[in-house]
Amino acid sequence: MAHAPPAPKSLLGRHRLLAPNASVRISPLCLGGMSLGDRWKAGLGDFNKEGAFELLDAFYDLGGNFIDTANAYHGGQSEEWIGEWLQKTGRRDEMIISTKYTMGYKLGQPVQQSNFGGSGTKSMHIAIQDSLKRLQTTYVDLYFVHNWDYATSIPELMQSLNTLVQQGRALYLGISDTPAWIVTKANAYARQHGLRPFSVYQGRFGAHARDLEREVIPMCLDEGMAIHVWGVLANGFFQPPGSTKEDGRNTAFIKNGREAQVSETLDRVAKRLRVPLTSVALAYALHKAPYMIPIVGGRKVTNLKTNIKALGLELSSEDIAEIETGYAFDLGFPHNFINMEGKPPTGPQDATILKQLGYFDYVQPPHPIKPHKDQLDAQWKP
Repeated sequence: MAHAPPAPKSLLGRHRLLAPNASVRISPLCLGGMSLGDRWKAGLGDFNKEGAFELLDAFYDLGGNFIDTANAYHGGQSEEWIGEWLQKTGRRDEMIISTKYTMGYKLGQPVQQSNFGGSGTKSMHIAIQDSLKRLQTTYVDLYFVHNWDYATSIPELMQSLNTLVQQGRALYLGISDTPAWIVTKANAYARQHGLRPFSVYQGRFGAHARDLEREVIPMCLDEGMAIHVWGVLANGFFQPPGSTKEDGRNTAFIKNGREAQVSETLDRVAKRLRVPLTSVALAYALHKAPYMIPIVGGRKVTNLKTNIKALGLELSSEDIAEIETGYAFDLGFPHNFINMEGKPPTGPQDATILKQLGYFDYVQPPHPIKPHKDQLDAQWKP
């Protein structure tokens, strides 16, 4: 007899595939580990281990299973806290854990720094060993190149990463904050040599920062990669006009100058839909591309629950168009020459030159998963 699983406690419990070429199932929001630690409290605010474990417990209890961190976050402390929580709760194999290497993670320590960062093989070898120790596990589900160093060759990188996969220390591979042409070249090399390609790209994206639409999102759609995005809530700087609320963080260095004007646009849509401004910002990202997963940080369980509600918010094309009036996004050449309407081209239907030749029907590109706005208790609806 078929066994029906229990209903999810929240929309966070409706899991989905990581990527077209990665069949592991993940929650539709990823919990960001950059806030889990207290060594960076001067910039991110004070957060103790007890509060971090409370947040991790709430994320799990509400259906979340996907946590992202990096060896550089809080000098490795983020991985340590996550590892302690996994060991304490016995939930390691229930969770999808991603971490990253490349950034210097021993900065400030009295050691020669040369090979404790960068994308090369020695840096990778040391980093994965240290990460597994701190996370108290034998493997990570997803291992990221955190940043491109322009020093490591693609053959060296992909051969060394594939060794980690063969050893069972990493199941899937991702790359973050790297030009699209490098990712495409790396994946082509991997396929030509029977190696594991990148399944996920991670980068900055939101209503105030749409740069990924130029090259990265089209690349991911073509490569069969997921898109995990940070900064969707503008690192706490999306706030209703006139708000002076402080959250204890000092992250102004991340601002790009558009937060205030985009907040006004988000606020108009939010008031019309009677939902929080942050829910609109998250829903906007979820509507932009398939396999897009926002990484949400923060320190409060109440904020986590508010973020989960965004999974049930459906935006109309008019809502999205209004949000995108928040700032003048320029695709730049050659995209605005290929499509003179100023929209990101997604296929032949968007090529101006073909539109001049006749009337054609094309298979449409894949769309994001629609919100399940009517399937759970009213407490989880916006």
